[in-house]
Amino acid sequence: MRLEPTVTEAPLDRSLASRLALVLAALTLARLAALWLSATDLFFDEAQYWEWSRELAWGYYSKPPVIAWLIALSTSVCGDGEACVRLASPLVHAATAFLVFLAGRQLYDERTGFWSAIVYATLPGVSVSSGIISTDVPLLFCWALALLSVLRLRAGGGWRWALLFGLAIGLGLLSKYAMVLFLPCTLLALWVVRGDGRGIGLPKAAAALAAALATVSPNLLWNAANGFATFTHTADNANWGGDLFRPGKALEFFGAQFGVFGPVLFAALLVIAWRATRRPLPAADRLLLAFCLPVIVLFTAQAFVSRAHANWAAVAYVAGTLLVTATMLRDEAWRARWGSLTLHLALAALIPIGMAMAGRVTLPGGVDPLARLVGWRALGEAAKTELANGSYRAVLADDRAIVAELIYYLREVPVPVLAWKGGDQPRDHYESTRPYRAGSPQPVLLVSLTPDIASIAERFQRVKALPSPPDRATAGGRKAFLFELDGFRAR
Repeated sequence: MRLEPTVTEAPLDRSLASRLALVLAALTLARLAALWLSATDLFFDEAQYWEWSRELAWGYYSKPPVIAWLIALSTSVCGDGEACVRLASPLVHAATAFLVFLAGRQLYDERTGFWSAIVYATLPGVSVSSGIISTDVPLLFCWALALLSVLRLRAGGGWRWALLFGLAIGLGLLSKYAMVLFLPCTLLALWVVRGDGRGIGLPKAAAALAAALATVSPNLLWNAANGFATFTHTADNANWGGDLFRPGKALEFFGAQFGVFGPVLFAALLVIAWRATRRPLPAADRLLLAFCLPVIVLFTAQAFVSRAHANWAAVAYVAGTLLVTATMLRDEAWRARWGSLTLHLALAALIPIGMAMAGRVTLPGGVDPLARLVGWRALGEAAKTELANGSYRAVLADDRAIVAELIYYLREVPVPVLAWKGGDQPRDHYESTRPYRAGSPQPVLLVSLTPDIASIAERFQRVKALPSPPDRATAGGRKAFLFELDGFRAR
């Protein structure tokens, strides 16, 4: 299949686009309703992003700034409740699905674009992501926008598409640094389809690069002024120290992709990749494979030498959705297509039901899959009760997760939440921005994950263990302990 600009000139089928808009609107409304019905508390990363949104900047200790901007926008509309903090997720995912439609229409036809958008919107990973707020949400949007821009440029698109391409790359980098992977994927994609259609051309490529650099430059300047904190944290996440041979972790990561993309779709993607080694694929398929397979291989290798979270390869499934959907439609694999879609729709319904019943239902064996998303509000209430009964002037925590959650759930209490700095160098955002030091308010209420606080207790003249919080008040499934501390001794 040749990538020609004739598709660009075809008028948009407004009937099909309207039907897609209705489907996406209905799905998004259901997901918005699910946010308000959810019984989950904010995960500690979400709570930290919310805290960042209170003080907007061009960068933060562990992430670029777009996630904070999104939360600041959504909470300015409807308040600081959990649903409002997460409000952008289903909305942005719906917009990403429409970009997938436009990309499928550009590369194949309207029908492929329509079904690709439906498939993307109902992916298991997207259904889970729509119930939380994470950096993957804007990243996937920017990845889809960059892919559409590349396709339009390949089809003879003008300078606006070059600038939009650069803007998508820049905003993607401001969302999550994994966006940098789009650039080598683009070079690989252009190489595997060389001779088919038109090239982007050096002038437009230079304009795109300039737009990307201009967009991301404020974050680069922020990092330079802050010791390249975000870059250092990102490198630390790679965790290349110690044992660099972990085949079990690689298998675990690879197996998790069946859950993120869906078992049928990921199996189909593997079959397509295998076919590519046996016979030439159509040019459009080869281009899309270049935007997904290297990402999966890269993070599987990362898991092999260290670790990789299942969602790290999520960007692969923008192109992966288009590729698998187009192949299924072409091969008339209707059983696989409808079987996969039915499974994903069932999961899309079950996930919000599970989140609405969080903390009340467990799996066989007493396993609570949402344990890390419950107990935080109750812990905040327990801390709030203790603060009301005492004369504390600050709250102290020795774990980033607890600091983040208490900042959020004690947001209406006029008592500062501070972080215990265990070493000479800060290990996280809170140890850097709000450490407990000489001159900090006391007495303090310490919230810890362990009853053994000897390393902290030795720095205070008075230490008193307090009654444990109620069983429901847990630190994301872990028991928390309370202490009253006074008489801080600086080293």
